[in-house]
Amino acid sequence: MECLFLLLGLLAWLPTIARAQGQPCPQPDPGFHLYLLMGQSNMAGRGPLTEALQGVGHARVFMLNAAGEWVPARHPVHFDKPKVAGVGPGLSFAVAIAEANSNIKIGLVPCAVGGTAISRWQPGAYDDITQTHPYDDAVLRIQNAMRCGVVKGLLWHQGEADSNPTAAAAYLPKLSELIGRVRLLTGQPALPVVAGELGRFKANNIDFNAQLRHLPEVVPHTAVATSENLVDKGDQTHFDGGSADELGRRYAAKMQALESAAPAAPSAGKRKIKAKTRL
Repeated sequence: MECLFLLLGLLAWLPTIARAQGQPCPQPDPGFHLYLLMGQSNMAGRGPLTEALQGVGHARVFMLNAAGEWVPARHPVHFDKPKVAGVGPGLSFAVAIAEANSNIKIGLVPCAVGGTAISRWQPGAYDDITQTHPYDDAVLRIQNAMRCGVVKGLLWHQGEADSNPTAAAAYLPKLSELIGRVRLLTGQPALPVVAGELGRFKANNIDFNAQLRHLPEVVPHTAVATSENLVDKGDQTHFDGGSADELGRRYAAKMQALESAAPAAPSAGKRKIKAKTRL
């Protein structure tokens, strides 16, 4: 039955997928809700892909693949480090959002890059390990996605590379700046943003999380998803598959609350993109 639903969803979306694979979308579809996935490895997903998690999906949930094509969403959603990519929170988040509203389709825009400190999420910043420009590359993917849908929110999970006391103390101003840039890019000054706590299984993360919880006081229309009772996969860094899956549902609950309280976003026809991008 699940396969039938996925097939029907895919058939209904063949025109959109065909456009994404080589022909531009004529205009953004207001019923295609886009969510940006940004940060480092726990957003990208490093949880082991079990048989049960392989089946996670929804007929109205799609993802932008490495080639810039819309395809049915499945784990792994990210491709930053293909050899270690696994289960992250993005897919279960999207399924929860889709199940709560039968009138929309969801498009995940994976932008996370494992191992990147927040300093790598600046315009022009280069990551030597992945040989990418995390922020600039994200801008290009977001702009591509916006041709077909409307950005509805940003999910952020990053901080393992900034969890030492000195970096943690200076973190919120940098995150605030990043959120401002993404809101400018999407033309939505009140774009809902949910950040996720780091896993509580590592001592440094406790102090970092204490700083992160102040985000809603510093930046309007933001929330923080708790990592309480979530576990690592044995490396004291990455959530296991089940915990990443649960974190996604927590993101969804926070996002839904923000969306209920947020002012109306500008229409797609009036949106102006203002961003400097590495070409």
